Amino acid sequence: MDGLGPHQQLDGESDVAMEAPPMVGFDERRMHVRAYNYWASLLGDRSFPSIEDLNPGEIEDFGSHSVLIDFTSGFKNPHIAFLGTALSRECGIEHGIEWVSEVPPRTLLSRLTDHYLQIIANQAPIGFEAEFTNQRGAEILYRGIMMPFSTDDDSIDFVYGVINWKEVASCALTDDIQRAIFDMGPDAAPTPDITSIWADGPSSADFAPLAEAPPRPTGVFAFTEASVDAAAAPDDGDYLSDDLCRSLADAQGAAADAITTEGRTRHALYRAVGLAHGFALLAATLHDDYAVLLDEAGIKPTPRSPMTALVKLVFGAHYDKTRLSEFAIAIDHAIASDLPAGTLAEWLAHYEGGLKNWVRDARAARRGPAMPKTDKLAAARQQLTIAPAVELDGIATGSDGLAVVVVRRMPDGGFATLGGLSGDDRRVGQLLRAVAAHT
Repeated sequence: MDGLGPHQQLDGESDVAMEAPPMVGFDERRMHVRAYNYWASLLGDRSFPSIEDLNPGEIEDFGSHSVLIDFTSGFKNPHIAFLGTALSRECGIEHGIEWVSEVPPRTLLSRLTDHYLQIIANQAPIGFEAEFTNQRGAEILYRGIMMPFSTDDDSIDFVYGVINWKEVASCALTDDIQRAIFDMGPDAAPTPDITSIWADGPSSADFAPLAEAPPRPTGVFAFTEASVDAAAAPDDGDYLSDDLCRSLADAQGAAADAITTEGRTRHALYRAVGLAHGFALLAATLHDDYAVLLDEAGIKPTPRSPMTALVKLVFGAHYDKTRLSEFAIAIDHAIASDLPAGTLAEWLAHYEGGLKNWVRDARAARRGPAMPKTDKLAAARQQLTIAPAVELDGIATGSDGLAVVVVRRMPDGGFATLGGLSGDDRRVGQLLRAVAAHT
């Protein structure tokens, strides 16, 4: 990861007889691509590569720039199973660390460990790139990828991250070099523009699997943390909306946090559902980009419940189906209620009964007002008060000659026969027993 030497060429440009500034080389972006291809080559017919097949210490290509996070002891403070020498040196870690809680703040390693939960929610590798000021006050450009591994091919219990970086030259140094190049005349090679090198961002083409590897898994996309294009590109080369990808990444991160704290706090869940609602509002204005994200994740929306696809994208397609249905209803109801983005979490926190009652009321609103129940017995009584009399001889009797007959007393004191049921009818048994009890 050294900078360009004094006489190295930049992609065929003429030599510059001076020490070049520490800028990004054109092969910078390829490390995370090689890491992805390596991950894909380990898949075989599994959903996730086996952790038994991974030995970061023996990977000469990028092992020194990597970290392996072990979740087998829990998600709250996972174990650092491996830390590459170059990454450790860049972060100023001299004596090694064992737990994520020991990761020094404002270091490249913290940029990886701050986002490991997104892998759990996304169920697939995630690429990223950004710029930040590190613990030494230096501006760092970095690119990387985090990839899931499993012991049982069912749950993700390891995440392997690979990251590459370059320190941005200071403005003063860049200005001095540009002035020196200008003084050398028009034939001198121009100073490469960092923005143009990084602006292309990792695209879906970058993540093409090896020739012998299985097709690229779903859900591979990049998130951004700075003003650089990091959204995955569809096959036609056009970038997805940065805002949409960032909104999805935020929601997925919150969802992963909610999953790991499920049953202990409502705040994390409400925050995740709220961010999913904000993502849904944005996705409604960016239909094509949203469709690409669903396609990348292998999720097919259904006309009957389109919001279910969105919550699968946020919380993971394998999350509990009942909960996904509730989240979809909650977000749909928030949209129907015209709640602005960023307000649903607070709304749920103050709603009587919280999310559970919000979903209950949403379902009630879907059904519409309940129809008043009809008192069938009262209606029958009303009908018999005006029913015409029938001939008693016309009423059928059972095999024992019994029948139950309904009569109406007339104003003159006599009775009008209204009808009856045969004594063999199964519905008259209780009446026969009641009459027999009074004889």
